[in-house]
Amino acid sequence: MSLLPRTAEEFSSAEYWDRFFKKRGEKAFEWYGDYNKLCGVLHKYIRVQDKVLVVGCGNSELSEQLYDVGYKHLTNIDISETVVNHMNQRNAVRRPGLTFQQVDATQTLFEDGSYQATLDKGTLDAMASEEEGALARKMLTEVCRVLSVGGRYVCVTLAQESVIKLAVEHFVLKGWAIRLHCLQEGDRTEEDSFALPVFVLVCTKFRQPMPTPILEMCLGEDGAPLRYAQVSELLSSVREHQAYSVLRKRLRTETNALDVSLTLCHSKTGLPRYTLTIQDCAPGAKVPRLNQFAIFIVPQGSETAWLYSSMEGRKQLAASANFRRLVIVAMHRNQEYIDMEAVKSELSPMVMDLAPPGMPANHQVPFLSVGGDLGWREEVNRGVSPLSGEYCVENVKGEDGSLYRRLVFLSNAGLVQSESRLVSSKNVSVCAASGQKKSKKKSKTPAAPITSSSSLSVDSGFLCCAHHEVMVAGLAMLSTGTLQSKDVPVSVLLVGLGGGGLPQFLRDFVPNVHVEVVELDPVMLDVAKNWFGFQPDEHLTVVLEDGLDRICELEKDGSSFDVIMFDVDNKDTTLGMSCPPAAFVETPILQKVSSLLTPRGVFILNLACRDTALRKGVLERISGVFPTVLSRKIEEETNEVLFCTHGERGTSDSTPILLSLNQNGRSLQSVLCSNRTEPNRQPHIDISELLKVMKVE
Repeated sequence: MSLLPRTAEEFSSAEYWDRFFKKRGEKAFEWYGDYNKLCGVLHKYIRVQDKVLVVGCGNSELSEQLYDVGYKHLTNIDISETVVNHMNQRNAVRRPGLTFQQVDATQTLFEDGSYQATLDKGTLDAMASEEEGALARKMLTEVCRVLSVGGRYVCVTLAQESVIKLAVEHFVLKGWAIRLHCLQEGDRTEEDSFALPVFVLVCTKFRQPMPTPILEMCLGEDGAPLRYAQVSELLSSVREHQAYSVLRKRLRTETNALDVSLTLCHSKTGLPRYTLTIQDCAPGAKVPRLNQFAIFIVPQGSETAWLYSSMEGRKQLAASANFRRLVIVAMHRNQEYIDMEAVKSELSPMVMDLAPPGMPANHQVPFLSVGGDLGWREEVNRGVSPLSGEYCVENVKGEDGSLYRRLVFLSNAGLVQSESRLVSSKNVSVCAASGQKKSKKKSKTPAAPITSSSSLSVDSGFLCCAHHEVMVAGLAMLSTGTLQSKDVPVSVLLVGLGGGGLPQFLRDFVPNVHVEVVELDPVMLDVAKNWFGFQPDEHLTVVLEDGLDRICELEKDGSSFDVIMFDVDNKDTTLGMSCPPAAFVETPILQKVSSLLTPRGVFILNLACRDTALRKGVLERISGVFPTVLSRKIEEETNEVLFCTHGERGTSDSTPILLSLNQNGRSLQSVLCSNRTEPNRQPHIDISELLKVMKVE
């Protein structure tokens, strides 16, 4: 490896290559692969009878091997006098018809249209680094000139982005057809093999330039071509294949792959089909000798669960599986999967590429799953919001057998924006207060069989989002009498609609309540109405407006609310706080929220912040406005819910606050269960359980 160029500029230097070949001596330099690895593609595009110009031939054996199998019309050129003399001497006796000439590939003096093929192995890569690609463009211009109509430029390349972009754009402007073959890496035991894959670029000359460029990619020698509309799409595909190859190289040599992910796309459509996450066991962990490698298939619809979607969850899954390396496979929405055996068959050819180093090639790799079931998912709606981007609404079957409806923004497809449980019209809900405790895995009793989408309805008494349950439990911060008396109105301002599950729950189960929801995106209101059973009425109204603007308006109007809730996500994913947007927790807005609250009021904030310093700043600003702040962490999630009131803490002892809160919680539970608006709909919530781990900040 010490003979490789130290800098990119040396690639195109005649002096460098002279030094290189003198030092290399008699040993052929088969960088990018020898004849045996390339012959499948070369024979596909270069006929035996073709006149072939081999540019930058070096001391490679490729021309010699092509000559030996019948290619007798090869013209080999190279800029290095040393290598040309050496190759002529080496072949004078055995291959008298094989000649080598010292010729500059940028100015060959060959006649126009005199060759049917030009073969280039690495020369484009070498030249593209000089003079910002000017030298390579001169060579490609010369290639275009010397090739006849129907002729092909066949280039073996590593397809570095600047190189392949230069070549593809050059031939697109000429109106040629362009196809790339991505060849698989060599033997996985080769320590010196390239991390990057080798590509073969094939550009075909037409008599009349193509008005619309033909851009294609094939996997391997015989893979079906996948066509692209834009050069950028083709280049993006090249980058994906390179990234996969680099990752594969890393996985073959390292045993500390922690939460490394890659996406596998459908070979014909190019759409994402599987996301694979590699999780190695912790250093020093005791792993059974036979537990080297396994594949875990995540059921469809479960990929957003904490165990599969978070780094901490995947670590826990890998630890419980107890394999040296575990590959966790998630299936993509809008893709069809027949059954578990079909998925295994589809993944099996590439499984060994991800195996840990030192594992025998014939090792049997087990596939793990939950009950051997692929799960079930049905997309019922897809659309685009100018504000929120592309979204989809889908029905999924949970691990408990029940059906759920989800809203997912495809810009963050691993996160469920809203979720509701679906029931048939015959299903009867049971109140959690009756003694049935709601577990984190929801119910173990399957929902009644549902055979038609028309028979489905949303259970407004079931809050799928754990933070919504906690936000409802925060109503216990209000006085007991407030909720128990149906003559005392309760006003709620909620910023953020989502699927409408939280405001509908409040409307249906809190006595004498009026909920105003502020939602910026009108498309989300339509989604909530059409797919999540959201039905505004005189007790539940929606204002389509920016939440910050609405708060300012309400303050000017002298409005007041008993409860103000922020449940709005942050569209800026570059920040360490995904909920709410930073402007919602700045001091001026917090002060306006404080002025809008009644004396008995409570401000409830859904906060999702991974940045410790950022969270500290938020808490400091909130504490500067509200004397009492309580928090409740959502188990196995980044979310926490903050409860903020005007009441003076008075003492550092938080016991009285928590005792009073627990007492109010029991009263709240009774109120919710007795105030249902429909006999068959009851709240599935355990307030006392939710208030057990409250913390005074």
